[in-house]
Formats: sequence, C-alpha cells, structure tokens
Amino acid sequence: MTDATLPSPSSASKSAGIFGLIPLLKSRRLVLALTILSGILAQAGTLASLAIGAWLVGKAVTGAAPASLIPGFIALGLVALLAAIARWWQAYISHDLAFALIETLQVGIYDGLERAAPGYVLGQRTGELASVATADAELMEHFYAHTVADYVGAVVVPLGALIVIFLLSPLAALALLPFLPLVASVPFWLARRAGEQGRQVMHELGALNAQTVEMIQGQRELAIFGRTRDMLDGLIGQTRHLAAAQKRYGSRAGLEHAAIDILVALAVLTAAIVGLMLVGRGALDRAHFPLLIVLAGAALSPIIEVTQTARKLGELRAGAQRILTIFHQQPAVLDTGREGPAPDTTVRFEQVRFGYGHKERGTVLNGVSFTVRPGETVALVGRSGAGKSTCSNLLLRFWDVDDGRIAIGECDIRDRPIGALRKLVAYVPQDIHLFNETIADNIRLGMPNASPLAVERAARLAQAHDFIAELPQGYDTVCGERGARLSGGQRQRIAIARALLLDAPILLLDEASSSLDSENEKALQKAMDDIRRDRTVIVIAHRLSTIRSADRILVLENGRIAEDGQHADLVQKGGSYARLITSVETFA
Repeated sequence: MTDATLPSPSSASKSAGIFGLIPLLKSRRLVLALTILSGILAQAGTLASLAIGAWLVGKAVTGAAPASLIPGFIALGLVALLAAIARWWQAYISHDLAFALIETLQVGIYDGLERAAPGYVLGQRTGELASVATADAELMEHFYAHTVADYVGAVVVPLGALIVIFLLSPLAALALLPFLPLVASVPFWLARRAGEQGRQVMHELGALNAQTVEMIQGQRELAIFGRTRDMLDGLIGQTRHLAAAQKRYGSRAGLEHAAIDILVALAVLTAAIVGLMLVGRGALDRAHFPLLIVLAGAALSPIIEVTQTARKLGELRAGAQRILTIFHQQPAVLDTGREGPAPDTTVRFEQVRFGYGHKERGTVLNGVSFTVRPGETVALVGRSGAGKSTCSNLLLRFWDVDDGRIAIGECDIRDRPIGALRKLVAYVPQDIHLFNETIADNIRLGMPNASPLAVERAARLAQAHDFIAELPQGYDTVCGERGARLSGGQRQRIAIARALLLDAPILLLDEASSSLDSENEKALQKAMDDIRRDRTVIVIAHRLSTIRSADRILVLENGRIAEDGQHADLVQKGGSYARLITSVETFA
C-alpha cells in the first residue's frame, strides 16, 4: 500500500463523484503546492512574455530608438526561458504526482475487490472490473495532473492580467471583466448532460472490455459450437454502441468549444474597440494598444485551458464513481478476531444456517451440525446445490453464517483473525486457478519462501513430480493464463501440491482427484493416507472411490444432514446415500 490516504467506505458518500478522490491529495500537499506554484509561474511567464513582446512592438511602431528596446529584448528572453523551465517543472511534478496517485487508486481498487470478495466480484463481469482498474484509473491522471493546479492558475493569472489592464485603462478592464466568468462557466452549462454522457461512455467501454475478455477466454467453446461469428458480430455491435456514445459526448464537447471561441473572440474584439476609442481620445498611449489586445486574449488563456479540462468532467465523474463504488464496498466478513493460542483442530458446525442473502435462492443450509476430529476424514456428499461447497466457503469465512456457529476447537472462527484462520486450512477448490507464473511459483503460492526441495516434496506427494520433470523447463515451466498450458489433471495435481506445501492441520478438498486418471488417483490416495493421519480432513466428494475411503460420510439433502455413517452401513440402510450412488444422475 502506498502512503497516500485512500477514501474509506465510511469517510464519504458514494455520490461524492470525483470530489470523493480529493482526499488522496492530503498526504501529498507539498508536492501539490509545488505543482500549483510552478503552474502559476509558467502561466504568468507566458503572459509576461506576450506582454513584453506586445510592448516592444508598440514602442517600435511608434518610433522608439532601437537601442532603447535592447533591455526589453533581454527581459523577453529571460522571462521566456524562466517560463519554459517552470512549464517543464510543472509538467514533471504534476504527472509524477498523478501517476503515484493512480498507483494508489489501483491498489485501492484491488483492496476493495479483495475486501468484498467473493460475493461482489461474482456478481460482476471480469472485463468491467478490469476496465475500472485500468481505463478508469488511468483517466484520473487528467484530473490529478491538470485540474487542481490549472484551476488555481486560472484564477490567479487572469486577475493579474486584469490588474495590468486596469493600470492601462480602468474602462478596458471593466469591459473585459464579464467575459472571464462567462468563459469559465461554459462547461457547466451542460454539466448534467456531460455527466450522463460520460457515464454512458464509460459503461459502454466497460461492456466492450468485458465482452472482449469473454470472447478471448471462450475461443475454444465458440469454435466448437460454431458461434465465433455470432460473438464477433456482438463485439462489433458493442463497438458501435461505444462509438455512438463517444460521438454524442464529442458533439456536446464541440458545442462547448465553439461557445468558448465565440466568447474569446468577442472579448478581444471588445478590447480592440475600447482601445481604439481610448487611443482616439488620447486616453491610451498608441504604444500600449498592442499590449492591451495581447493582455485581453492572454487573460483568458488559462481559463480556456481549464475549460478544456472541464469538458472531460463527464468522463471523469463517471470513472470516479465506478472507482468509488469499489472503494465503498463493505467487507463480506468483518475481521475483528484476535490472535490466540494454536487451537485443537476439531472442526464443528453447530446448527449452521445460511442463505447467501438472495430471497430467490432461499436457505442453502438449514441447521447443519457435524464434527470432524483430527485424524478423521469426512466426506460431504449430495446432489448439485445441496450446500457442499457452501460449507467450505463458510469454513474459510468467504461468508459468515446467518445463524449458528462454526468452531475450530472451542473457538468460533469469527473470533480468530481471517489470515490466521486460513493458515489453518489447506484448500483445494474444484475450480482451480493457476497464475501465469512458473509451476514452482504456483506451488509455493502460500509459502513464497519455500525451498526447491520443499516444493519438489509437495509435488511428489501430489503425484505431480513425474510430469513436471518431463517438461523441457521442469519446475520453471510457465503455466500460462489460468494454467492454460497444462491439462486438467496436471492443474489439479499442482493445486494439491500447493495445498500440501502449506502443511496445514486441516485439509479441505473439493474433489481433489476429479480430473485424475485411475492410476494417479490410486497413487494419490495412498500418499494421502499418510498425510491425513494427524489432520482434520473434509472432502467434498463426487467419486465413489473417494467416498468409500472416508471414515464417515455426511449426506446433505435440503440444507440438512440427512445421513451420517460409513459407506457399507449407509448402503445397507437403503436411504438417501444408497439412492445417490445407484442413480445415473451425478451429484457433483
């Protein structure tokens, strides 16, 4: 985490929009002040260069001696050089500030997703979340690098120019004064429409990113079922939706640009008319007339820069809102536990009720109670949707129970820090995710400092070493995205090795051998017999071979434990379990 302060879920409203991201600037006040100062110096230097140049032209055309203009030329060169240095310095530190804050934003987005996972993440499209973390966060560079400092400069520099014009002619200053707020206010005339169009652009961009990711990840299935062309047509359609939204956004921005150009032209024309009147009356030196015209246009220049930034406020607001939506996600579970002594690793479910918070899904677990002791292997079986994986999700505290409790030893898992709880449990999910790293790095995910020997030992136990050794780069072979370069059985064995390397006292296996052939499954079962002797093992079982090797079998049905016993006894009983194993319908 960087040292900038992230807006917390409780510190601001979700509706704060782009202003909700301003707190990130608090920890970088000095850099921000330097950015503002250098920006003012750069704009003032540019304005002074133009003013000196105009003064020199005025003096020259009114017959001033060339020698008398030499100091003016020297001053012009020095001021122009200082303005260029200030402009470079302002660009450097403002972008350095912006990119540092973008890093903070991206870390904050990840923290928000991690805090709300898995519930919030499962309800979103991966591509849209990636769009928030990349496109939306990068868009904020414009806000941090160009908005705050430019807005300050747009107030200070025009006021300075107006003071100089006032010294030349109070009447000219009074004539120009109304144009300053008029030009500055143009982007706000259509602010509501800009916000709506910006949200639409960002929404369509996120949808396009999501659809692109889905198309790339689903290439095999699309090819198999002959739907590649259909998916591509959908992608083209989404691209057109985005282009249409951007066209509407650009049309409104163009209208604002035209309005600003007209107002600036009117301001300069007003200054010219007033100046000519004053020169005709002798109230303004002819040599100062060019200076008046240049100052009139230059006074509006910083404001024009701000309006160019303001025209992007629609997109900025929309991007900021999407970022803040993630920032404001409440934790799926509260991590309020305290570290305690190493517990007895008996796992207890005591009258557990849970329903994912969706009324249409109802209650998934309805008073589930069971105990698994160290050295015991218990298999959870049941038809699809019976609640087997829900039990594992609750034990790992991806969600909290609605009622009842889950305990390890005598300690409710809610009273133990989440990090400490998950160190007690080695988990092999059914849906395995391997990172686009080496096989060794994927195995040592939970123990980054594990030695090569420890990694190899875990791989041997998981029956993975032989196939790894046959690969050209062995343990240094890169798995590919989501392990795409490996077969399903190979990915599963690496996931098992990853869990075994943790050497955790509780093993939670969601059908860890479902993708293995019979030979590798038997070898793995033999290795697991030694591993699980002193461990608490819970297996979500789909294969009969896995079920039969368990010490006890728990049958989940309608959110309850319907049966509890050993394989032979449950078969002889002729109840739910017997019907499950004789049914042709899978209960995965």
